[in-house]
Amino acid sequence: MAFCKYSIDMLANNSTEVDNIFINNYLPYADANYVKIYLYGLYKCQDSNGRDNTLENFANELNLSQEEIEKAFYYWQEQGLVQILNVIPFEVRYLPISDVLNNTKKYNAKKYQSFNAQAQEILSGRMITPNEYREYYDIIERLHMEKEALLMIINYCVNIKGNNVGYAYITTIAKDWANQKLTTAKQVEERLIEFESLQTGMEYLLKLMGSKRLPSIEERSLYQKWVQQGFDDEVLTYVAKKMKAKNKASFQYMDNVLEKYYANKLFSVGEIELFEEEKTKATQIARTLTKNLGLYYENIEPVVDNYIFNWINLGFSEKMLEEISNYCFKTNVRTLEGMNKVLEKFHKLGILTEKSLAEYFNEVLVVDKQIKDVLEKIGLSRNVNQFDRDKYRIWKDVWKLPDDVIDYACTMSAGKDQPMQYLSRILSTFHDKNIKTVEDAKNSFNILSKTESKSNFSTGRTYSKEEMNALFQSIDEIEI
Repeated sequence: MAFCKYSIDMLANNSTEVDNIFINNYLPYADANYVKIYLYGLYKCQDSNGRDNTLENFANELNLSQEEIEKAFYYWQEQGLVQILNVIPFEVRYLPISDVLNNTKKYNAKKYQSFNAQAQEILSGRMITPNEYREYYDIIERLHMEKEALLMIINYCVNIKGNNVGYAYITTIAKDWANQKLTTAKQVEERLIEFESLQTGMEYLLKLMGSKRLPSIEERSLYQKWVQQGFDDEVLTYVAKKMKAKNKASFQYMDNVLEKYYANKLFSVGEIELFEEEKTKATQIARTLTKNLGLYYENIEPVVDNYIFNWINLGFSEKMLEEISNYCFKTNVRTLEGMNKVLEKFHKLGILTEKSLAEYFNEVLVVDKQIKDVLEKIGLSRNVNQFDRDKYRIWKDVWKLPDDVIDYACTMSAGKDQPMQYLSRILSTFHDKNIKTVEDAKNSFNILSKTESKSNFSTGRTYSKEEMNALFQSIDEIEI
């Protein structure tokens, strides 16, 4: 008979995976060999009727004694995860972990007589109920907290809240500390001593905020975190006074402020004051830019954090940002993300000052005049659009075609039904043949006119997908 078996409920669950509850609630607190034995037994349950599924083989496979195996399973039985069915031969049944958590565990009353008496003496303002005792037992056994440690936490809560403090408050603190691995009397004592050393500072902050009460446990934890992060009394006092002035005096609000300072590595009053000045200026810039773009934000802070600070750090001045926001509005770029893309391209081109921006716009006007001349030469009397600019940049910057070759192609395109498309096809042919002079262009055009039909020429070249991707990539690298 196999000594490791699933219960009927466990078999019905049809799973041999390790439950996360075991990993979270049991594995961290158990002896390493006990964990190994539990997991290996879980694996062996998949073949509960196998001939080698015996205590002797189990011990040999893990290189442990049979006594060690039995001791481990007695431990897991106390935890409610297994049931020992027989001693000779040794036989174990695994139980669903979810049932252990859902069912009220029965505790040995004699085991907790001394604890009960001490806990009731501390909580002299009220009677401890059986349900409250069970909560305490559960913390001791499931979270592996020493009884003396839990009694120290109960006493600490009484000092903060009074001797009739509710057990929900006590158990919340105890569980939180257990999750922080504060489960022994020594560890809890060290935490309490640390709190005591911070007592004067905490009370002073509360006084600055207009409160004469003692700090709560939550406030003590926050204060301890601030000190550990590196904030000294000068900074904490400075921030508390600012919170008081804004009628936002609370430890929680102060924690939100200090988290931002910590994220930005600000640990002195001077650094914080400079940061706040920059933030005030950035907020004014944000309001101006959003107004220029035709946008409205009730809460402008995300705009400052996600955009303005980044743009300032890239080297853009306030005046520069205002000019670009006006430029974006006029060119129908009316979102912050759209403006961000424009700024990224300007930054890539090294355009960071008003002077360089003005030079860039002048260059754009010069190029637009050149494009306008091309349009007039092929018989079009309209304004320059972005498609024209894209094509012209390909001819000049990507294909490197000379102006006189482009002028010659214009004379050949004038009078056609779709002169711009015709011009583009001619120049594409010149590029393919690496033509760089007017003489070569004339010879090529004459030969092409004799050897190719008009329909073939008007169709133009067909580009492969790879060529098109490369072409558009080149355009993107030079385009604003």
